[in-house]
Amino acid sequence: MPDATPRRDLPPLARLPLAALAVVTLIGGVLSGLARLGWTMPTWAVAAVGVHGALMISAFFGAVISLERAVALGRRWAYQAPLAAGLAGVALLTGAPTTVSAGLAVYAAIVMVAANILVIRQLTATFTLVLGGGALCWLAGNLVWLATEMPAAATPWWFAFLVLTIAGERLELSRFIPTPKPAQRVFTLIVVAIVAGCVFSVLDETPGLALFAGALLALSLWLLRYDIAWRNARMNGLPRFIALCLLSGYVWLAVAGGLGLAGGFSPGHPWRDGTLHALGLGFVFSMVFGHAPIILPAVARIRIPYRPLLYLPLVALHATLLLRVAGGLADDFELRRCGAMANAIVLVLFFLVLFVSALMKPADGKDASR
Repeated sequence: MPDATPRRDLPPLARLPLAALAVVTLIGGVLSGLARLGWTMPTWAVAAVGVHGALMISAFFGAVISLERAVALGRRWAYQAPLAAGLAGVALLTGAPTTVSAGLAVYAAIVMVAANILVIRQLTATFTLVLGGGALCWLAGNLVWLATEMPAAATPWWFAFLVLTIAGERLELSRFIPTPKPAQRVFTLIVVAIVAGCVFSVLDETPGLALFAGALLALSLWLLRYDIAWRNARMNGLPRFIALCLLSGYVWLAVAGGLGLAGGFSPGHPWRDGTLHALGLGFVFSMVFGHAPIILPAVARIRIPYRPLLYLPLVALHATLLLRVAGGLADDFELRRCGAMANAIVLVLFFLVLFVSALMKPADGKDASR
């Protein structure tokens, strides 16, 4: 993809179908996850039980993250990534062969890797390299999925994609706070360990997943120590809300790392559900809750004024996830099952709060996010 390509962005209205595809995959992923735990769901959701992880991570988050990256880059060709990722989700929900769904996901990741290469050529920095590494992990995970036709084999790579994307974005913002050189080197070692854990998990699953889990735990401690969120938590309004989303997410990242060190990432382990959802819901969706009021206006030109009501789904997310994880640790299937349904309701609540906030005018005509 040549750098000399004219900067022709896609109009905000034209991005909405791409966002709609992502929403479809999210709904399918949530319903298939509930069907896996015994809740009565539509036939198509039951049929997608085995690809729940592919729907949630590679299709939904792949589409959302690549859409955000395409908007930031401002190149029309970059929008092929969210389109292909969304179509991969539709293919999964319609029962298409793995070669179709995984093939679309591979193409989406290739486009996103190309977009990151362009960014790195424009600005070579640690955070752009980490973001590029995250895109490569998405590509690697999709290739593993395509080769094995087993989404579980790609799960560490897919989670590495999400974790490195978030870590890279946080590192970018932390540039404004000087980080000691030794801490910067530690961060680099942690990133290398995350990727190495993914590689070793293919060669020897148990030690590879243990390395992956230990690196996640180390990253959570690094972020809790050096992230700019601690400074923003002392502010008011939206900056404080985002900071508390981030800090609570880092705690869940630590929980996932700790459970993973106890074997929780291993297929068939009784703590696997709690480990994966501490990472996917507790960590990743905390980041989503915090950044949605910023990302949505940038992507779709939909203004989301800050309101204290945003704390309601955040608190509910953590409370219901605690129930789910506790159910897994105690081997209480019914508690885990109810916690999962409560998690789904919280996601609906979150989007409902965003919708209501977008419709309501800020008090006294002032921007409530300030």
